Amino acid sequence: MKIFQCSHCDFPVFFENTICESCGSALGYLDSENEILANNTGHLKWNVKGVDYIYCKNKSLHACNWLMPIDDENGFCTSCELNRTIPDLSVPEYNERWQVMEIAKHRLIYALQRLDLPVISKFDNPETGLFFDFLSKEDAEVDGKKIMTGHANGVVTILLAEADTVSREQTRISLNEKYRTLIGHFRHEVGHYYWDRIFRDNDEFLEDFRALFGDESQDYGEALQAHYKNGAPKNWKTNFISTYASSHPWEDWAETWAHYLHILDAMETAFYFGLEGNPNFNNSEHMRIKAIYPYKDDLPFKTILNEVSPLFYVVNSINRSMGITDVYPFVISDVVKTKLEFIHQILKRYKNKIK
Repeated sequence: MKIFQCSHCDFPVFFENTICESCGSALGYLDSENEILANNTGHLKWNVKGVDYIYCKNKSLHACNWLMPIDDENGFCTSCELNRTIPDLSVPEYNERWQVMEIAKHRLIYALQRLDLPVISKFDNPETGLFFDFLSKEDAEVDGKKIMTGHANGVVTILLAEADTVSREQTRISLNEKYRTLIGHFRHEVGHYYWDRIFRDNDEFLEDFRALFGDESQDYGEALQAHYKNGAPKNWKTNFISTYASSHPWEDWAETWAHYLHILDAMETAFYFGLEGNPNFNNSEHMRIKAIYPYKDDLPFKTILNEVSPLFYVVNSINRSMGITDVYPFVISDVVKTKLEFIHQILKRYKNKIK
């Protein structure tokens, strides 16, 4: 993610900040400008290029700091407009978890906008738009059936328990996963949504997908049952980024897509911090880091991977120095590199198609 500064005093601020810790200005993020804007007038109204903006309605619930046009009748920003279901906020535990959910979702929407991907609410386009349902344990149990985190027909459902660190870690251990984070869920599930947008009505794109990921028309339910019963194939590391990716081509796409977003966000952060490294190794050529901006249209993903590999080695090493688990505990095989490059290129083709 980009590194932000208060536009009044240049003090560094985080993406979620609403107040500058240095000058006390109110802060709001304007997604159309990709800037955090300061306001020290005492009136919470921003004028940008002749248009007046105010905070999203969810600012009053401590869940958003984005700005929206003052004449927008719905009162919600680009990110919050995607919400269809939120939990009962009168329950303090649910309120706190929902705020954590919104931090992850807003960061997701930031990344999708950097990729110039369409981010449209189902309120505006019921056929191809996107919704989020954030469900408490009560909301997730309907007619004796338990709804799970997942995606269906443009609706991303995430259980509120995933915003609880203890609960999420217990699930990670029970499933023998290397990595389980809230933003990882968002990135994975929205990958299913964009699979529908990119491939469902494009036979040419779909043929290219199947050549690399496999035939997604195989029964999804049966494939998952077989995966949970038998586990991943012994050679899964050669062909997949995770064991779950081996369960079905749709999950392979969503898992690889999530890692694509992980890598882009890491490289963008490194770029804005100006990170470069030439470690004191014998023959350190392959471990040098040169910060690059990953959203350049003409940049091959291979170039991004060449830079992010030593970056992950560095941050993993720092974490180990602090007794913390690795930030990125994955090895990317040559086959997975090809899949990541495919995602990089298919997005360019898709965006050219919808222009």
